Amino acid sequence: MTDPETLVGLSESDETELRRRRWARDRELRAPRSPQALSTADFLTLGNAVCGFLAIYSITTNMLIPHINGTGGGVVRHGAATAVTLLLLGSMCDLFDGLVARKLRSSALGAELDNLADLISFGIAPAYFVAVWGIVSPGSNQGLSAFIALTVLLAVVLRLARFSAVKMRPGVFQGMPCPMGAMTVIAIVLLDPPFLAGLLAIFGVAYLMVSQVEYPKPQGLLATATLAWIVVSIGCLAAWATGLPGGDVLMHVGAIAQIALAAMAPLLVIRRKVGQKVGDVRARRAESRSC
Repeated sequence: MTDPETLVGLSESDETELRRRRWARDRELRAPRSPQALSTADFLTLGNAVCGFLAIYSITTNMLIPHINGTGGGVVRHGAATAVTLLLLGSMCDLFDGLVARKLRSSALGAELDNLADLISFGIAPAYFVAVWGIVSPGSNQGLSAFIALTVLLAVVLRLARFSAVKMRPGVFQGMPCPMGAMTVIAIVLLDPPFLAGLLAIFGVAYLMVSQVEYPKPQGLLATATLAWIVVSIGCLAAWATGLPGGDVLMHVGAIAQIALAAMAPLLVIRRKVGQKVGDVRARRAESRSC
């Protein structure tokens, strides 16, 4: 269909050319595509996977190996900031690939690619980050950190499988989304809390990812706010990594804010359930008094 208002003032030849281009575009969008063909959204998804792999590489070369060789210090901070920045960029790719797929056209490979890329960036990478934290952090226990890292990985695997198999009502996710879960796990590690307290907090995040707590999907203004938060987080990490004045404070504030955002949804659910129970009790009391 052609919008007549867009053709006002055009010559007959220009109008014919515009109609021809629109017809060719509509035919291309409706034409069957090879199952192996990649869409624009798929390249963003692949960018997410690349960011996840590079984050793992940065954790290994700039955190684990310097610790083993006894040459840590600023290298570890720079490596952690680089890894987290890469995962934030992966989150940005994950945010945009869904938007682009809805606006343009997704491929037959899109859903599978998205799950695999999410597994790398938001499952394997944060779990590996937790495991390495258990190795390089003084007073830690490598076995416990490896166990908690495994729970994070399995939670993401189950979360992605459920996302593919279970239909949810529009506008919500069941369980904490994997990108938010991964960023919250990393925020806990960056704060470097007491070891056992940190592991318990990470286990809580893993539980929220497989829970039935509903989280809103990042659409419209929420998607814009999510993108802005990613950009601000990258800026805080850059200030922390380069040792700028106030960089430590910015990193800690950003990490605490991330944890608070992740905890907001379950707290709202608890508040709603408590409110419902209080309302039911009041209704029963009012009914008993009227009898």
